Amino acid sequence: MLDDVGPMQHFVADLLDQVGSVVEPIEPEGLEVLAPPAVQQALGVGELSRLGFGTTLPADAQRVGIESDWLERCARLMGEHGRWTRRVLGNPVRLSDPESVLSGELSLDNATWRLLGAQPAWTRYLLLDFRYTAFSDEKRDGVLRLGINLATGALPDAVLDRVAPWLDGPPEPVDPPDAGALPADWDRTRLLSVLRRALPHRLDAALEPFRRGLRRRLERDADRLHAYHNDLFRESMRRCAGLAEKDAGFAREQLRIAAITREYRAKLDDLGHKYALRVSVDWVRTLELVMPVQRLDVQIRRRKAERVIRLDWNPLARRLESPACEDSFVPERPRLACDEQVHLVSATGLAGCAGCGKGYCRACFPVACPKCGRGTG
Repeated sequence: MLDDVGPMQHFVADLLDQVGSVVEPIEPEGLEVLAPPAVQQALGVGELSRLGFGTTLPADAQRVGIESDWLERCARLMGEHGRWTRRVLGNPVRLSDPESVLSGELSLDNATWRLLGAQPAWTRYLLLDFRYTAFSDEKRDGVLRLGINLATGALPDAVLDRVAPWLDGPPEPVDPPDAGALPADWDRTRLLSVLRRALPHRLDAALEPFRRGLRRRLERDADRLHAYHNDLFRESMRRCAGLAEKDAGFAREQLRIAAITREYRAKLDDLGHKYALRVSVDWVRTLELVMPVQRLDVQIRRRKAERVIRLDWNPLARRLESPACEDSFVPERPRLACDEQVHLVSATGLAGCAGCGKGYCRACFPVACPKCGRGTG
């Protein structure tokens, strides 16, 4: 009945059907809803209402979209239902040449690696969805997904992007393994520590187009403001040039110049407030994804130090995950290994100190430079 409609209309129709409403599709791109009292109160609609999702609305329909407050209304209606779901995907595939996969996927600029072994295993991914809202002279909303492999600690963004199509289809009857074969839950402190470091970078990337637009408009308005006040300033200076300092007109022009300067600074402050960016982030839901992988044990060696890490090859994505940056959890590669504990970090994780210029590992010393004591912030 709703096979050809958009995702928002499909979602609202399914939600209303599950909470006891009578829902019928109407043209163009709308729903007619007979809602019980609890649904009426949560959504702010009448007993019989019409909802529209397209450019053209059905007669007497309310517009529903991600830009409006309908996400908040749907959240009120859902309550805590659907905030945590579990999906099991099967179809294990054998990795025939793990050495070749490692050579093509594992990027280490200052360390060497050696494959110790590869074996089939099961893992659990936590896929956490966050809704972000950015406020400035305009408003932007979006959804950001962050995935964590609970077995290896990796945040395999590229791998999980490829797995996403399998998450939307109907679930297949797959028997999960025994709990003992799955990685354990992380404690709250560890999970929140990763989220605090991993979210800001990904949020910055998602908001960068919005920021570029803000910067263009700010520069345009600042240029106009400068041109206007600069003309006034030059005109007053020109008048001053033809007057003696003891002349009353000279004093008036000096007062005018001071007033122009004050007004210009005040207008610049107003522009700063107008284009200031305020961002809020709220957790929406968590999907626990259970699936088989090929687990690779890899020895990393940096000078005389070494350690063993585990990386999972995902059979659906047909790709090996990258080891997590143990400093900021940014997805960009390559990874660099530190001398102290062979932590794998991005380039900024081994950058020089702003105080003494000496490079050091931010995963080993997250608070301050070990040479001069200058804070990492």
